[in-house]
Amino acid sequence: MGIDQRRWRWRWRNVAVLFGMVVVATTVTASNSNEKQKQVVSRIAFGSCSNQSAPQPIWDAVVDFHPQIFIWLGDNIYGDIKRPFKIFGRERTIGPWKNSPRFVPSSEQEMKARYRKAQSNPGYARLKKDADVIGTWDDHDYGLNDAGKEFDGKITNQKLLLDFLEEPQDSPRRKQAGVYASYTYGPVGQDVKIILLDTRYHRDPVGSDGTILGDSQWIWLEKELKDPPTAVTIIGSSIQVISNLSATTHPLFSMESWGRFPKERDRLFKLIDDSKRGGVFFISGDVHFGEITRYDCASDYPLYDITSSGVTQSIEEVVPAFLHSFVRFVVWSVPSTLRVKSQNCRHRSCIYGQPNFGTIEIDWDSHPVTLQFKVRDKNGVTAAGINASLTELQPTNSETRDRVKAGQNNQKHCTLEVSLPWIVRYRLAIIFFFILFGLLLAFIGLGYASYRLVRLGGCKRKHD
Repeated sequence: MGIDQRRWRWRWRNVAVLFGMVVVATTVTASNSNEKQKQVVSRIAFGSCSNQSAPQPIWDAVVDFHPQIFIWLGDNIYGDIKRPFKIFGRERTIGPWKNSPRFVPSSEQEMKARYRKAQSNPGYARLKKDADVIGTWDDHDYGLNDAGKEFDGKITNQKLLLDFLEEPQDSPRRKQAGVYASYTYGPVGQDVKIILLDTRYHRDPVGSDGTILGDSQWIWLEKELKDPPTAVTIIGSSIQVISNLSATTHPLFSMESWGRFPKERDRLFKLIDDSKRGGVFFISGDVHFGEITRYDCASDYPLYDITSSGVTQSIEEVVPAFLHSFVRFVVWSVPSTLRVKSQNCRHRSCIYGQPNFGTIEIDWDSHPVTLQFKVRDKNGVTAAGINASLTELQPTNSETRDRVKAGQNNQKHCTLEVSLPWIVRYRLAIIFFFILFGLLLAFIGLGYASYRLVRLGGCKRKHD
């Protein structure tokens, strides 16, 4: 056999092998897609804010819940570096670190090491064996605290996040600007669509009332919402969509949320309303506590937002145990018009400030279909939860729609935090400054009393 014939056969053999690999890959992809379409999803778990260096006993409870899907909502690792001697604000204001940033991005190698540490957690490894793990990012795994489109490490870190999520190499998410994505599970009539937003890659600075999603993601989202309807549509956002507690905690402290971009949030609500899509609700993370909020004036049916944060990071974890009651009192003092309050909540405020994860349970066999939204503690016990009927989350006909909208102003969950009277809205700050003023007066009084005692003592010695 001549050399040319051997080369010819070798080339054809390679072509055949390559063709076979493509066929196998296509078959596997189609098989996975078919499996997702056949599988009826009834148990979903989600979470956020997981420091890879902290203990993570909560994974046992997540695994015991037996979720079919687990959704990461951001801060899946803490990839940026916090400078020492923390001072409030974006930059240090005193000391030798004055005017230096509080957070700096990690190198690519450091980010990889942190992702490897998160991947190797035994509890998380157990979860991945039984559940389909999907997700988006928030600021700390994006690469820099509170960062948006200005962060120049986002392209590299997008690849690292998708590697962590084990996204296929040919996935469109690896070619687009941003990590937004959608997934559909289950057969028609019992189908669940999960839309994951990217609130970092295209986001303008907080306070600018600019864009969160950017033009390309808005076009994509509109298409996703106007695609054929599904029984349930879950929109995952790394930051809270409905709650805007910053409107009531400012100027003491602020948190990121859609409410700080009012034009963007109005656009999102209008898009959902115009799509006439039923069964839509939100899940979110970021804030280091869990709560359930509801807004009745965005559409002709209530929109819920179930917030779970965090797997390790929580507001009560950063203070000693004897201060937990004080933290709960402060949380209870913050006015909230949109939080769903129930006798079943662990605490009166219906905010849970210890490690937690969120769950969604769908009872397809009940009539009507019911949804259970829960925030669970590290043992899997419910800390806050509500039930909703799927029939309640459906658009109405035009006549009913007009009647509903005409009466919305009288509904319980219809007043945004920014619309509260100023004396209610800034209640926490007023209480804080009154306490501070009282302590200052007490300090002055104590100082004056000490001064008088010293003087009286001196006068008595002179008299003697």
